[in-house]
Amino acid sequence: MIIAISNHKGGVSKTTTTVNLGAALAIQNKKVLLCDLDPQANLTQSLGVSEFKVSIYDALRGNAKLELIQVKENLYVIPACVDLAAVDLELASEPGREFILKELLSKIADEFDFVLLDCPPSMGLLTINALVAADEYLIPLQAHFLALKGVGKLIEVEKKITSRLNPNLKLCGVLLTQFDNRKILNRDVKETISEHFGAKLFKTQIRNNIALAEAPIHGQDIFTYSPESNGASDYLDLSKELIL
Repeated sequence: MIIAISNHKGGVSKTTTTVNLGAALAIQNKKVLLCDLDPQANLTQSLGVSEFKVSIYDALRGNAKLELIQVKENLYVIPACVDLAAVDLELASEPGREFILKELLSKIADEFDFVLLDCPPSMGLLTINALVAADEYLIPLQAHFLALKGVGKLIEVEKKITSRLNPNLKLCGVLLTQFDNRKILNRDVKETISEHFGAKLFKTQIRNNIALAEAPIHGQDIFTYSPESNGASDYLDLSKELIL
């Protein structure tokens, strides 16, 4: 299954979710591939990947085959670099440019149980490529009312993509992140999201946890950095919910 992890708004834990959900699935003997589609390369850096010859940029440009780097048992990554920022312009006149990632992944996706695509916080060509290549998309959502605006934009784009480019695309679910059940605002947002998305709101919420912010500094996922933390517990619960 290919899942795009996307939200138009930044700072909602897209990369944190991609890294740690992937690591949680790997712990449960699922073979997982993570693909970094953000020019900031935060996912690549979060996993401590610094030396590679080929990035997703090179593959999208048709200059090289995809390079898969194994970071731990059952967990692989396709790294990104800052050059990705130029993709929108460089591929503007490329025929079928929305399908390039889908074509690349079609050659290797069957080797994995899950492929997770970390999208940039924009609705440019990279995010469109991810949504066209994906079977489903997952929306991480910070429990603030302003974050709801990003969801509305994403749903609009998803409708256009399903009607024009990928009719099989489905919503995997909405994930509340940086959640604090003690805060009335967080509980109110959860209620609002639940009313709108119903069963598509994951039962698991990712609680505020400093270890989730610290782990990338060490180039580690949460299970390597702090396996007893709330962050590890939450992402493990999320992975189990996803598998079911």
